[in-house]
Amino acid sequence: MGFLGIGSWEILLIIVLALIVLGPAKLTDFAKTLGKTVRAIRKASTDLTSAVNRELDSIQEEPTKEEKQSQPPSPDASEQGPEAEKTGPTDRERHP
Repeated sequence: MGFLGIGSWEILLIIVLALIVLGPAKLTDFAKTLGKTVRAIRKASTDLTSAVNRELDSIQEEPTKEEKQSQPPSPDASEQGPEAEKTGPTDRERHP
């Protein structure tokens, strides 16, 4: 098996036909252009893959709403936060 499922004889035949159709001068220019295009496509593919992976990693690092709700509040927030005002007086304040 060769390149993209094409055998070595098929690749040789394609090269010979391209040489006949394009000629030796245009074939080298075509090969250079084809190489640059393939390189640009690979770079774009790599950039896209890395961008998607970065986004997926950042999404996985953020806790979900359910995880945030299941976490107990910190002691500082419960003493000084608005929740302390809503709960009313404590037992110590009622019975000195």
